[in-house]
Amino acid sequence: MIACQKSALIAAGLLTAWTLAPLPSVAQSYPDKPVRIVVPIAPGGVADIAARALAHAVSEKSGKTIVVENRTGGAGIPGADHVAKSEPDGYTFLMGYHGVLSILPHMQTLPYNAEKDFVPVVHVISVPNVLVTHPKVPVTNLKELIAYAKKNPGKLTFASQGVGTTGHLGTELFKQLTGTDVVHIPYKGAAPASQDLVAGHVNAMFDVAALARANIEAKKARPIGIATPERSPAMPDIPTLREQDLPIELTAWFGIVAPAGTPQEAIDWMNKAANDAFSTPKSQKRFTDTGASMPLGTAEAFGKHIAAESKLYGEVVRKAGIKKIN
Repeated sequence: MIACQKSALIAAGLLTAWTLAPLPSVAQSYPDKPVRIVVPIAPGGVADIAARALAHAVSEKSGKTIVVENRTGGAGIPGADHVAKSEPDGYTFLMGYHGVLSILPHMQTLPYNAEKDFVPVVHVISVPNVLVTHPKVPVTNLKELIAYAKKNPGKLTFASQGVGTTGHLGTELFKQLTGTDVVHIPYKGAAPASQDLVAGHVNAMFDVAALARANIEAKKARPIGIATPERSPAMPDIPTLREQDLPIELTAWFGIVAPAGTPQEAIDWMNKAANDAFSTPKSQKRFTDTGASMPLGTAEAFGKHIAAESKLYGEVVRKAGIKKIN
């Protein structure tokens, strides 16, 4: 499954992070009836928490009704398809994410076209991955890890949250960029993969930030590098992979998209509402403390991000020969 089942640590951090902020004033013509945000993955994860926090803030401050509807199952495909085929009237949005928008389109035939059937609205949350090893693996940095993998081809094991997840594609990208032969071990979610890493059943993994941070602080995992453009304020002592000459940037990201043809007025209103609601220093700090970031910004910027991620993952999937997930 796509990395949609995030840890309770992330969900709790996001939930406690919420701080209301003033929302934009808008014309009374929109919205004049309830607006839906469809979450295509399980309740309690990052997508669900972010969507409900956003809906609560917008409803509370604008007096408009914003409801969250969970349509789960099928790696998020049914929920995404439902929104893609909804009336583009500005009253149905999707909390989209990397899986349904940038990864799955390259792995299997979908009932929707991720590029043509949606328009971007706002990039809400990004959760980085951290490359960690079990403490017994005799390496302390990226250079040593690559050298060790090359000396032991086919012996170093990398866990992931499942086939097609960011952890899986990170492992494949690591192999492709370093010319190493490591073994991918897929799990059903982030938590069991992380647990087996800590137990020493697997050697390494690209772990989600909150789980990785907790295990690093407990000396149960050794940090090799964080897959972000810059060091994380939550983990400033961990170097990025890029600064160690491995250009891997790997995040689980979530943001609002709408059916193609949605009125610009609705897109602009929701974008500004999200930006204003999530812009207070206190809410930013709390989210940053979980290891997450809040890109926000324009719809155009989010569209470029989705396209860049799709291009990256499409190439990784093609080179690795990753097929349709079960």
